[in-house]
Amino acid sequence: MASSQCCENPPILSSNSGEGTVVDDFGGLKAYTSGSPHSKVAILLVSDIFGFEAPNLRKLADKVAASGFFVVVPDFVHGDPYVPEKSPIATWLQSHGAAKGFEEAKPVVAALKSKGLSAVGAVGFCWGAKVVVELAKSSEIQAAALLHPSFVTVDDIKVVKCPIIVLGAEIDKNSPPELVKQFEEVLSSKSEVDSFVKIFPGVAHGWAMRYDVNDESAVKNAEEAHKHMLDWFVKYVK
Repeated sequence: MASSQCCENPPILSSNSGEGTVVDDFGGLKAYTSGSPHSKVAILLVSDIFGFEAPNLRKLADKVAASGFFVVVPDFVHGDPYVPEKSPIATWLQSHGAAKGFEEAKPVVAALKSKGLSAVGAVGFCWGAKVVVELAKSSEIQAAALLHPSFVTVDDIKVVKCPIIVLGAEIDKNSPPELVKQFEEVLSSKSEVDSFVKIFPGVAHGWAMRYDVNDESAVKNAEEAHKHMLDWFVKYVK
């Protein structure tokens, strides 16, 4: 179950944020895209519960695109991001389950491959990490990244089929360090799957996405996580 940490520090959403373009239909979903459509490698970014209009998310999409990837950030929440004042998180999740997100992600990946892309990676934050781990279990993608994941289990990790990086927080009720270390133990035993696991000290769940851009320390911690993620995709997707 999602903890209250999933709902803390909600971003101020902006439909106009980012340097990319919003398209009405990418694999059946509205999506923010960034980077050259002629690139042969792509990265799918799966948001947390606050959706694809979060400025920090789009800023990261643009950063990944600047490294030569075509980036797609679908609107998996269908214009209905979580609003803490509106309903309990458990109620919102009833109509925004990660299982549904996974089913909707498959046509997005198919749309990318239909454009002639040679490889697709995917990164998920919080709620989005569950969507990405499902993709990683089904051979849909060539590399995966999970940042401060929610809902991901040891059983999920046991059947991952592609190179995967897991970045966790020291202060995290959703995926506490004890659980992330279990992920690491399982992955270490899977010689056929390359992996990297790191627990960031002194940071809390959501640090890589819902950080204060005016907080120098918070930005530094987030950017360190982003670098690990991007290096992973350059190695295994590019």
